Amino acid sequence: MRVLGVDPGLTRCGVGVVEGLAGRPLTMCGVGVVRTPPDAELGLRLVAVEQGIERWLDEYRPEFVAVERVFSQHNVRTVMGTAQASAVAMLCAARRGIPVALHTPSEVKAAVTGSGRADKAQVGAMVTRLLRLDAPPKPADAADALALAICHIWRAPAKNRLQQAVALHASKGRPA
Repeated sequence: MRVLGVDPGLTRCGVGVVEGLAGRPLTMCGVGVVRTPPDAELGLRLVAVEQGIERWLDEYRPEFVAVERVFSQHNVRTVMGTAQASAVAMLCAARRGIPVALHTPSEVKAAVTGSGRADKAQVGAMVTRLLRLDAPPKPADAADALALAICHIWRAPAKNRLQQAVALHASKGRPA
């Protein structure tokens, strides 16, 4: 399974591609950041994010895209930019028919480190270890994107089995 992880942001949008299967060693295929100038007009910044994600989709041809679920923050301006970048990533994937999964920050941290309250340094250290890298990817947005991809690879099989069980249960006329 090849997954493009996207840590959405308007100034720095982390992207990382991981390949592997749950229970098997994982391989990093690529990692980086799509950057936009903070002083540019919003529409142009969104176009730049789109173009950057499209390049990653063209180059790495992922089977899935995992995007960090936007959560409420105190700074409304920050959360709006994050939500807009997130929507661009989902749009790019949907346009190509690539399934999109949303994962919360605490879900990603728990999957990668074992604790939903891990800090950025702990996530970076575990991503480095799990992907057998020489050093943590910089900036943290890039490491977070890889963590999203890892989370999806590890959690997707269980989620699929659960969805199949719910569908089977519903098809037998039982309330879910």
